[in-house]
Amino acid sequence: MRRRLVVLLVLAQGCGPPAGAPREQVVIPPGAPVRAVAESLAAHRVISSPWWFRLLARAGRFDRRVKSGAYELPRGAGAIAALRLLAGGHPLVVKLTVPEGSSLRDIAALASTALRVNGDSLLAAARDTALLRELEVPPRAPSFEGFVAPDTYLLSPGLPARAVVREMATVFRQHWNPAWDEAAAAQGLDRLGLVTLASIVEGEARAEEDRPLIAAVYRNRLRLGMPLQADPTVQYALALQTGARKPRLYEKDYGLESPYNTYLHPGLPPGPVGAPGRASIEAVLAPAPVPFLYFVAGPDGKHIFSRTYAEHLRAVHLARRARER
Repeated sequence: MRRRLVVLLVLAQGCGPPAGAPREQVVIPPGAPVRAVAESLAAHRVISSPWWFRLLARAGRFDRRVKSGAYELPRGAGAIAALRLLAGGHPLVVKLTVPEGSSLRDIAALASTALRVNGDSLLAAARDTALLRELEVPPRAPSFEGFVAPDTYLLSPGLPARAVVREMATVFRQHWNPAWDEAAAAQGLDRLGLVTLASIVEGEARAEEDRPLIAAVYRNRLRLGMPLQADPTVQYALALQTGARKPRLYEKDYGLESPYNTYLHPGLPPGPVGAPGRASIEAVLAPAPVPFLYFVAGPDGKHIFSRTYAEHLRAVHLARRARER
């Protein structure tokens, strides 16, 4: 029997796809049994006989070496060619860039397009309590919001949503500086509060030099017991209800009842409103030594900062006139 299998394997060496054969993308889930792999390959017309594929996989002990991931295989490649590629473990990867300030909904949309990950599945994975505990997200955090790293990832299409969240959360942990926890504690903030406030700064800042100033405004407001009145928190609250971020807010939006609406509820919201970058985290830990309590965006993207509400109203008027010009 063994000799016969060797002969079959030798005969199969010469088999291969026809010239110019179209290529099929096949996703092998982690832990997939050989039978399921064979059926998937047959469905994509990469192989013609699942039985033959399983036989060769067992004979060549490929069944223990098939690696998960997304692969591009030509139709009619045959069992041997498919087995070699799957055992070689060189799946396709695509580049997924998560910009600073991205919310989980933003990331779900990006992953859905780039990786063909179901967006709702990713959001569900991001709320998985077991995964939150495993990756040591602060206990009061409602999800991985803010605790996934804004970065560029090389990931395999078809990767399970849970694996995508795990990868991004792992990179967040790798990038985290333990000294930040000590600095935050010295200022009366825990990690959740630090990341939450940094996410708001991230949502507001357009110019790098503004970050420590914006952080100072919010730290000053918290110290005085004033509402933060941060637009990114209202935009986040609206997105939770509608599923889409609203770039421009209107007067009626500020009355939205949500624990994330910092116009209605003093203090920090329940959790972050996006993924803050390193600069925003460090700005919260080292805010500028200024007395400002207000700011408004100017036409050039930079903010105008004020100490009193009267000054702020004048700055708002000047900013509107400048935009109209």
